[in-house]
Amino acid sequence: MALSKRLFANAALGALMALGTSGVAGQALAAYHPITPTMADKTVTLTGRDLTVDEVVQVARYGAKVRLSPEAKQRAADTWGLMMQGSTEGMAIYLFNRGGGSQREITVFSGDPMSKANEAYFEDRNRILPEFKATASTDPVNPSFAELDDEDVNRAIMVVRLNQMTYLPASPQYVQAITDLINAGITPVMRARGGTGEALGPTSGNITTTVRGGGEAYYKGERMSSAEALRRAGLKPTRLLPGDATTGTVNADVAGMGALLVADAKSLLDWIDLVYAMDLNGMNSSVTPLFSPVQANRPYRWINWNANRVLNMMRGSYLFEDEGNDPKIKRIIQDPESLRAGYVRSGAAWQQWSTLKDDVTLQMNWSEHNPAVKPDTSPSDSWELATPWALKNYVKGGPQSNGKHGFIFSNANWDPYPLNTTVEAFTIALANLDVAVLMRQQRFQSTFFTVVTPEEILGPAGGAQRNFNIGAGSNVEVYQRIQGLINPVPPEGLFTDPEGVEELDAEGLFKLERAQRAVLESWTLVANDFATGARWMDIRKAQRPTRNFGPAPTAALAAYKASGQTPYNFIRTVAATKFYPGDAPMPGSAEPAIRALDNKR
Repeated sequence: MALSKRLFANAALGALMALGTSGVAGQALAAYHPITPTMADKTVTLTGRDLTVDEVVQVARYGAKVRLSPEAKQRAADTWGLMMQGSTEGMAIYLFNRGGGSQREITVFSGDPMSKANEAYFEDRNRILPEFKATASTDPVNPSFAELDDEDVNRAIMVVRLNQMTYLPASPQYVQAITDLINAGITPVMRARGGTGEALGPTSGNITTTVRGGGEAYYKGERMSSAEALRRAGLKPTRLLPGDATTGTVNADVAGMGALLVADAKSLLDWIDLVYAMDLNGMNSSVTPLFSPVQANRPYRWINWNANRVLNMMRGSYLFEDEGNDPKIKRIIQDPESLRAGYVRSGAAWQQWSTLKDDVTLQMNWSEHNPAVKPDTSPSDSWELATPWALKNYVKGGPQSNGKHGFIFSNANWDPYPLNTTVEAFTIALANLDVAVLMRQQRFQSTFFTVVTPEEILGPAGGAQRNFNIGAGSNVEVYQRIQGLINPVPPEGLFTDPEGVEELDAEGLFKLERAQRAVLESWTLVANDFATGARWMDIRKAQRPTRNFGPAPTAALAAYKASGQTPYNFIRTVAATKFYPGDAPMPGSAEPAIRALDNKR
């Protein structure tokens, strides 16, 4: 599932990629990567409706705490109460007093869930759940229990799950227990395999096990029994009430990982745009493709936005001056396509990123749970709710629901589309951008485009470096890996359900895995491109010392030289947006899109 952010330091990277497994799958002994809680003094309020990618990152990566709004707490309590009342009134409720999947007609209990007659059933569930194997197997030949080894991934899943839980039939004490885990810095040991990306998979059971005091967890980065982690945090195990163990039909794993993907992809795309501006300066390019009259001829919003963005990064650059006809400084009329049309590929990738961000944001909020529990909904609200079949799902209200009425409906909201297809579309768009990143840095090795050689400007010693793959690895090897990641994940049916009730499967985790890898691999291409652009900016400056490159390229180059870092480490640890803080708003977006986090890096 989630790749470790340290994959490039992992000697087993090639083998992992060849096996087609994740950076954690098959590597039971992989090191755990705890977060650094630099935002522990911040609290994110969850309403169930407006959780943002920015807020997920704050909680997941920087240790921000969470609280439920009063409205969200009340909605959660009302939802749980309506489910309890529905069973008390004799309603057959899927995945509550009836089984799931092909066992949907099997009664697991009936009547009031809190009655003496049902006490033994729920006590059995409390006794069995802590025995669930939350701890991953250390047997490398059995990767089915391999673990998620990044705390930020686990925390992202938990905060999304808590946000969605305000619509789920979970008891108030269970909702509070999840809140307490996040705020105390307790992260359950979570299996990385066992699900494909539909209805949360094994991570749901791992969270519930830790709440109950079973299995293992990390507390402030240290692994121990969940019972010990709770004790150290001053918490107690939570006894499960009816409904608590049946709230795993959401896709918090896909949405939580998707939120981190959106944040990471934005950082990457920001750097691609800035390095593109550096390359244009380094190539002594013609920048007319970026001009507003050109853009008006083809009004794709994201492409036009990207052209304007790059143009403003270079405002004041020597590229907007006429330097005359000296053959040594002659500017060719048209660049290679990888430079000339770089903004087109980038704009298209940004468009898919925007769609991905919107779909992830929607997926994190509202409700996917089956059944859908709708307090305060009346038969008079719409015509179909007044039909005899709908009324079979109507809860009149009583003591369990504090008099509230409403409906409980079986549904298919847990099917995680269109997010799944959006993730795949973004991966393809990024790969199509990456080929331009790859090709444009190679063009610097041809005097057909550069006109001069480094040796002519810097002398034999200064111009000796001709292969600019000095960022973090081989461009050819990296890009071939990226090419393999754009193959679509085949849609599959689920053949394990004997009756075919749940015959479709979803592959969101597999698609996310490929998208995460594509982003990680792309950083190497961009680092090499950054090294190339930086070198050629130095060459152009030496060629004519009066040249200016525009505010963003100039600031980025100066900061890089002062940092003493490698190109790869520099772009991974410094946000590109630091060098162009007055960036134009994105098309159709009123928010600065994760700008606050960028400024803290």
